Parts: sequence; structure tokens; C-alpha cells
Amino acid sequence: MLYAEKVTLVWQSVCQQPPSPDQQHVRGAGTNGVDIYNESENVRSKTPASYTSNMASWIALLLFGLGSATAQQYYIPVTGTSARPQCQATPSYSQPTYSPYSAFAYSMTETVRTATSVQPGPTITYAPPAASLTSLLSSLSFTTWGKWDPNATASATDTDNPYGDAAWTALWNTTVSPTPIPTTELVLPPPDYFGPTDCYYFPADFQFGVAGSAAQIEGATADEGKSPSLMDILIQDDRPKDYVTNENYYYYKQEIERLASMGVKYYSFSLAWSRILPFALPGTPVNRQGLDHYSDLIDFVLEKGMIPVLTVLHFDTPAQFFAANLSAAQAKPLIGYSNGGYQNETFVDAYVNYAKIVMTHYADRVPIWFTFNEPFIYSFNGLSVDHVLKAHAQVYHFYRESINGTGKISLKFNDNFGVPRDPANPNDVYAADHFNSFQLGLFCNPIFLGEDYPDSYKETVPDYVPLAPEDLAYINGTADFLGIDPYTATVVSPPVANSTDSIHECCTNTSSTYFPYCVNQSTLTTTGWDVGYRSQSYVYITPRYLRLYLSYLYNTFHTPIVITEFGFPVFGEAEQTTLSDQLSDMPRSVYYLSYMSEVLKAIWEDGVHVAGAFAWSFADNWEFGDYTAHFGLQTVNRTTQERRYKKSFFDLVDFMNTRTMPPQQGWSGGWTF
Repeated sequence: MLYAEKVTLVWQSVCQQPPSPDQQHVRGAGTNGVDIYNESENVRSKTPASYTSNMASWIALLLFGLGSATAQQYYIPVTGTSARPQCQATPSYSQPTYSPYSAFAYSMTETVRTATSVQPGPTITYAPPAASLTSLLSSLSFTTWGKWDPNATASATDTDNPYGDAAWTALWNTTVSPTPIPTTELVLPPPDYFGPTDCYYFPADFQFGVAGSAAQIEGATADEGKSPSLMDILIQDDRPKDYVTNENYYYYKQEIERLASMGVKYYSFSLAWSRILPFALPGTPVNRQGLDHYSDLIDFVLEKGMIPVLTVLHFDTPAQFFAANLSAAQAKPLIGYSNGGYQNETFVDAYVNYAKIVMTHYADRVPIWFTFNEPFIYSFNGLSVDHVLKAHAQVYHFYRESINGTGKISLKFNDNFGVPRDPANPNDVYAADHFNSFQLGLFCNPIFLGEDYPDSYKETVPDYVPLAPEDLAYINGTADFLGIDPYTATVVSPPVANSTDSIHECCTNTSSTYFPYCVNQSTLTTTGWDVGYRSQSYVYITPRYLRLYLSYLYNTFHTPIVITEFGFPVFGEAEQTTLSDQLSDMPRSVYYLSYMSEVLKAIWEDGVHVAGAFAWSFADNWEFGDYTAHFGLQTVNRTTQERRYKKSFFDLVDFMNTRTMPPQQGWSGGWTF
């Protein structure tokens, strides 16, 4: 695939009405010139051929037809100062008029606004109620396990561990009742001097929300019947465990109250499998307390006027899939970062049974479902991938054909977009294609295109399970959109410069330092600059690459796109000692506003159907043994569990509210249930 940036036009008037997304801005290169869609007059015109004769060599590279995917732009040397498109073409150098001296006064006008809470809407159902779906499941048994006794604190032996048993039992043991958020806490911060100046709008049904996951926020690890999961045994050293985290299991109503008060419409969360089925396998008892907990959570989300978005499995596979050998959880995978246990011979049947239980109980109230979160990262080998695909497909068919659900289903995929180090170098372009297809194509080819695994995957994972024609027919079309977590971009080239052979040599050498991606990844471009502003972790601010990535996904897999996670852990934020400094997170505001600005451009200028975006995360949380990478839109006091809104939360919500069409006036993005 050719990596280039699509040529687009500068708006004639910054705030005139934009065209509909299905209008193509660049029509293509013709023999007599370049067809251009004139925005201001809503007519088409052509530039004279003389204008294109000296540009033909690079236009041929930059333009490659309607609907083509694009990626990193070419480096085109220019001279002079930076462009100022908002200014007149011929500058006026007239002299300013200085005013006479006058009495000085300390006065400056500044508007003061408060966040607007989301308002409850009409009740909508997306499937028959649970009572009418029980016949779809084999007989279920329900059990209620006891709660930990808070008085047992004295007998705990890990008093030196701030996140151990003693610490947990000293905290809550009942659900916290929600209280209204004080108006003083909802006052918007002063606006930044620089900010987006676009005049585009999101469709009225654009899904904007925030996200979190059970293992990273719930705590209450062994309370009310929950059994151990992979997340409980993942960290074997002295780093923080997931035992306490944000105590969202008890704090969820106040959490939702805070989100609703900020005007957030969609709340994306995950279920803890081992909280609903403590013994994991089909035929074992369902934990009534766990099932009721999530039902109550969903009801409260709806009561506050929000829409629940549910992930069935977000990394926290029950520990039973590692059998008696819990050390297998630390085994190095052939593919992903961690061993998710998906390759276990009982996994598919157990997962499908679990998914059927939660769907029959919640599908009437939940319109958007994700079966797996980033399955690539926790796939151990080729059998893991096969099991994920077939389990997902079974759940999709159950939802559509047995439940007759009218909502949407997909998976959440990871892939920090690989862009070629030098887009004019075919070897770097090949490396970028290899990198992206290896992480996405193994799932997306069968699901969205009905096609076999990409060569990049089959060459790297020799134990992959071949997909028969009947497998592809069953899996094809089992997702209604592509969910992607595009946190950042990475600069890609072959392991050995200018050698695609070095990629293939790596694919057969598991001891290679480049395995399994088999490319060189860097944060530096050919000009020697970082690809973007650095965070506390791997994330760099790369908004223009996000826009190109959305085009790549849309035009490669031919489906609408939803950004299911994106976020930025500000560098050094955990080291801030005062609350006011923790709340003033300007780099995160830059990240979110620049990314969403590029999403708007992808919609309006590239014609990409982006249906939603979910910010990660709504509060600082447990990042798999780490509390220093603060991704949250709210701070969390680890002693008191108090939350406070950060500046970026206000900035992001205000950006979205300002740019989302009202339902009665705006066009719909086609996201209907």
C-alpha cells in the first residue's frame, strides 16, 4: 500500500457550512488538470493544466483514487516562514496608532461557566427482558457467598502492604450512596490561549464517552464471591496489586454521579468474569451478588441519563484457565505481551457460556457490546487467536439469532499506528504494512473481510490454526464496526536498514530482539525530531497520524470506526505534590483536543465514518502494577479515594458539546439501533 497524505483544500471561509462527509474533496488527476470541489460556491472547477505540469511527479504519488487509505505525508522542502492561512494573502504593514496615556485599572473580563449535567432521555430496550430469555440457557444455579468480615483486620499479616488484605478490610464494605456534586467543583477552568479553530461538527448520534475496566478500578478482589483472575496473580514482585485500586465496586454510584454531572453521555466499563462465575466453567453456580451488582450499575447509568457500553472480557481471565500451574500466567507468549489463557482447551465453551449468561441478563438495557479487549496483547499463540475468533463469532450469532438483539457488537483492537520512517523508501513502507497487518489483520481480515490471515501473521506464528471456508463464512460480518485504541504512532523500518529480507529472517527466529513484530520501532522521524510530545509512558501526542490511521482502517477493512480508548499520562504528573498542580494538566488537554480535531477532519475532509470516541480513563487507575502513569481525567487520592476533576476533563467535554449537532437540527451519522 502506498503511504502518502491525501491532498485537501483550504477552506475559503473558516466558518462556512462544511460539506457532507460523502462529498469527495479531491476528485483525482485528469489529463487536463486536477478536479477540485469548490467549497464556497458549491460548484466544481478545474485548475489550468499549466498549474499541474510542474507538480505531476508528486501528485501521482500523493493521489491514488477515491476511497484509498493514506498514511504519513511526504517531506516536501519549502522555504520562507510558516503559513498563516487565517490572514490576508497580501499583508498590510501599516503603522499602529498608539493611544495616549490613561489611568490604569486592574480589570479583565472573564466568563465563568459550569458543566451541564446530562439529562435522562426516553427508555429504550435493545432485546427482550431477561425473564423471557432464560429458556435460552441450560438450567442455572445461583449461589451467594459471604462477605469479608471487616473485624478480621486484626488478624491480617500483611500490614506493611498498603494494597494488601489489611488495607482492604480497613476500607468500605457497603455501597456508597451518591451525593450531588457541589457547583463549585463544576466551574470550568480558564481557557487556554491557543486552541482549535475549526468549525466542523460531530453528528448528533456521535458516541462520546469515557472508559474504564473492572480490574483497574473495582478493587474488592475477594469480596462478595469473586474468585481470583489473571489480574490478581499477574504482579509477582513488590509493585502494587489490583486488590484495592479505586474501590469502584463500592463507589460506582458516586462515580457515575460525577460523570453525569460533567455531561458525559456514554460510560464504557467491563465485567469481571470471576465475579459472576467464581468457578468459571459451564454448569458451575452463578454468583447472585456479582450478577446483581452489574445489573444495579447498568440501571443507575440509565437513571442518570447515560448509556452503558459493556466489555465482556478486559484481560481478567479467571485463574482456573491456568489450572494448578499459576506460574504459567508469567510465561512469555509467542504473540502478545501476556498469557491470557485463551489457548486453554476449555476456554471457548466457558467464555461463550459466560457471555450468554450476561447477555441474557443485560442485553435489554445495553446497546453496545465488546466481546474482547485488545485480544492480540493477551494471545499466547496461534490457538489463542483461533479461540478468540470462534468464541467471538459464536457470541455474535447468539446475540443476533437467539436473543434478537438490536444493539451493536464488536471487539476493541490495539495497534499503535506504524508509519514508515521514510515514506519514499519502499522498504520502510513494507515494514509499516507488515507491522500493522500483523497486529490487526489476524482478527480483522476474517471478521470484516471474510479473508484469511495475512502473510505477516502466518509467517511469524507457525502454529496458527488454518481457517476453513466454513470458518470464514461463519466469522465474516460478526462485528458492526471496528473498535480501535489508537493511543499513539510509532516510526517503523526494517530491522536492517533497506532490507525487507531482514523482516522475513526475523519472522523465523523467535530469539530475535525484534520478534514478533520484526521491525525496528522508533520515536524519531528522518528529521531527527520526536514523532510528538512525550508522556509518562509509551504515548506521544501524534494527532495528524491519528487522522491518517483512521483513513487506513476505514479504507482497509471497510467498516465504520469507533475509537474505544485513547488517553495521555502526563509526564511527571504523579510527582506533583499539590492538588492544584495535579488538576492543571494542559498537555492532556492538548492531546485530547488535537486528536478530536483530527477526527473531525477525518470525517469531513476524508469521508471516514468515525462513529464515536471514548476517553481513557475517567479517573487515574491501576495500570498493571503501576500508579505513576496517570491516564485519568480525574485525580484519585489513594488514601481517601476522593476524586477531583482535572482541567482536561472540562476542556474535552466543552470541546465535544460545542461541536456536536443538536438532535433536532443535526444530521445523523447513521448510528441507529
